[in-house]
Amino acid sequence: MPFIDLQSNLPSSSFSEDFVKKLSSTIAAALGKPEDRMNVVVKPGLPMLIAGSCSPCVMLSVSAIAVTDTADKNKEHSAKIFEFLTRELGLTEDRIVLQFHALEPHQVGKKGTVMSFL
Repeated sequence: MPFIDLQSNLPSSSFSEDFVKKLSSTIAAALGKPEDRMNVVVKPGLPMLIAGSCSPCVMLSVSAIAVTDTADKNKEHSAKIFEFLTRELGLTEDRIVLQFHALEPHQVGKKGTVMSFL
């Protein structure tokens, strides 16, 4: 049950429903997770600074169980996500920052319990 949180100073018009769906399916495929388990939030139009510049940028956070817990896995995920974001948003790699967070099943609630019991 991955959680994707994309923050950007790009306008909301840059993030159509089609973009959000493609982002979800791209990251689901990269992580090897079913698309129906994805949770995605896009926050456009924020005041942001990366590397000392307020030029167009994206910060994306990926939190997931069992697939973001090693450098090797995250290196592979990063390459696929960067390829998608640079292509879809027209940003260079230096204007995108990713964060990976490893979650444990007991840290994710669903259906009145936690994933440990589902």
